[in-house]
Amino acid sequence: MAETVASAGGLAMEASTPFTPGQVSAFLGFLWVLAAWVYAEILYHRKDAASHKTHSDINLLDMANSSNKGEDQAMLLEEGGQVASPKPVYASFASQMLRLFFMDQSLLLEHRLTLRATSELAGHLLYFYICDRTDLFGESEKNYSRDLFLFLYFLLVIVAAITSFKVHQEKSTFTGKSVLYLNRHQTEEWKGWMQVLFLMYHYFNAKEIYNAIRVFIAAYVWMTGFGNFSYYYVRKDFSLGRFAQMMWRLNFFVAFCCIVLNNDYTLYYICPMHTLFTLMVYGAIGILNKYNEIRSVIAMKFVACFLVVILVWEIPGVFEIVWSPLTFLLGYNDPSKPDLPRLHEWQFRSGLDRYIWIVGMIYAYYHPTVEKWMEKLEEAETRTKLSIKASIVAVSLTAGYLWYEYIYKLDKITYNKYHPYTSWIPITVYICLRNVTQEFRACSLTLFAWLGKYIPVPYLAQIEGTQWATQVAIDNSPRLPTAQLHAHYCYICCGLP
Repeated sequence: MAETVASAGGLAMEASTPFTPGQVSAFLGFLWVLAAWVYAEILYHRKDAASHKTHSDINLLDMANSSNKGEDQAMLLEEGGQVASPKPVYASFASQMLRLFFMDQSLLLEHRLTLRATSELAGHLLYFYICDRTDLFGESEKNYSRDLFLFLYFLLVIVAAITSFKVHQEKSTFTGKSVLYLNRHQTEEWKGWMQVLFLMYHYFNAKEIYNAIRVFIAAYVWMTGFGNFSYYYVRKDFSLGRFAQMMWRLNFFVAFCCIVLNNDYTLYYICPMHTLFTLMVYGAIGILNKYNEIRSVIAMKFVACFLVVILVWEIPGVFEIVWSPLTFLLGYNDPSKPDLPRLHEWQFRSGLDRYIWIVGMIYAYYHPTVEKWMEKLEEAETRTKLSIKASIVAVSLTAGYLWYEYIYKLDKITYNKYHPYTSWIPITVYICLRNVTQEFRACSLTLFAWLGKYIPVPYLAQIEGTQWATQVAIDNSPRLPTAQLHAHYCYICCGLP
């Protein structure tokens, strides 16, 4: 087996030796940015050293100037005039790039931190390339041990509980009280502990928790529907700038990975999935948004979303018609399954969670109502409150047990058939149990919450290096789990959002 993997990796090296135009462009661009950042640091330290020598004189001059400006403003105000504020000057993109090309000192000093961040990004991408496209690091096979897997994870949970347990006292924006139902700290913690399990699942090749990983990915998509609906419905900000910012955050890193490593976009399927469902939420809420306050209109929008999903994913042949024009972007060739159509992977990945984003929107719409119910429940008599909460726990545990026995225990292929229609059950059970008491929902493990803030970069890092390490090379590239594990933690430490 080891010889087969090694030979496949060697053939992949030979096939991927020629550089693509994108890789050459990225290399030249990053090289120039690196040189500009080094020069900017030199200029900054020179300026800093010079400022120390004339520190006292500069302070005196600033004091005199500020005094004169204050007197001038006072005179204008006494005479009834207005002080004109300086207007910002915006340079064109072309002129900025020309200044960067010619190493304009004022530009370099102004954008020194941006140049440093870009250089750090280039360094991490270079590390990815070395791990994936060279033989500098040796390949390794995955070995799964359930005991080691559980020991490491629960050890991290214990450390997080000891060092980062925190009780939050923020008030709800809807009720003005500390109900904290599905608060931000809680959802970020949720994303964090799932992210750790994602990494460990791929690193150890823990196939026995495959169905659980499918639920975790559904939970991420659920949060896409929940978070985006909450923002657009409350803020009513459908501006192009906000939309472009969201698309940039979702795709800028994966775009560079595709260029530098010459990989297909669908290889990093989590990004096109979130992009698709974000677009669908934006369209659902943005179309006729002035009528969003009418309950019947929102209900019709939810129904329309379900009908669109049924039409595209449930009716044979429609998916290919809708997505075939984007085959150049979403197409994917799996060397281990060469007979499958190029859109098969995209249909499989997007289809698994085709409904759960709508469930997330519905939960977001009723979030204020549930918070008010919970507020009334907390103010009820102790006996009434305990009986209702006990009933919620009993129903949740029963539903979770039935789902576990009759759905979760199914084999991988059979489970995937039921997953689109049942993934909302474990998510709802978790939400109910996690928010059953005020004390429970007010606390969080900030270590996991911190990890949850930096999605999808760690997820992309582990996809880049851990998913197919022992199989035939995907996209003509060997996968090196040990090296990419280092890259994963490197990105977490850098805190790239």
